Amino acid sequence: MAAVASYVIIAILAYLYGHIAEYFIHKFVLHSYGLRKSSPLSFHFEEHHRNARKNDFIDPSYNSVVPGWDAAGKEIFYLILTLLLHIPIYFVSNIFYIVLALSAIEYYYKHRRAHTNADWAMNNIPWHYDHHMGRNQHFNWGVRSDILDRLLKTRD
Repeated sequence: MAAVASYVIIAILAYLYGHIAEYFIHKFVLHSYGLRKSSPLSFHFEEHHRNARKNDFIDPSYNSVVPGWDAAGKEIFYLILTLLLHIPIYFVSNIFYIVLALSAIEYYYKHRRAHTNADWAMNNIPWHYDHHMGRNQHFNWGVRSDILDRLLKTRD
């Protein structure tokens, strides 16, 4: 029974880590380093944010079943790269790593769904809608949840 409890705790910690990583990567990597024109991450603001603003939150790059080298394809690439960089965790705790991978899949699913269906986004993840369409695109960093934004007072 203790082993099951420890697996559940590890899974919860991995899921929380996924949300924390999502918040900090979005805020400090994509909206800081990614704002530089020469950055390989500049697609986030130059493509993704521009598309969302121009198309009432819809980003057409997410409509493709097989994304190209557009905002959606680059996002998938960097999610896979992030998971590859976390592979050493697998050898310490395969449960943590698997839950982290599932967390990344959930992130992409919700992010893609939001940017292909603005009504769904407004009803299910309104903080992310606000991130793109609100008065200040440098707030509301969480995509799947706004808990960290509320705790860190970055929910606008």
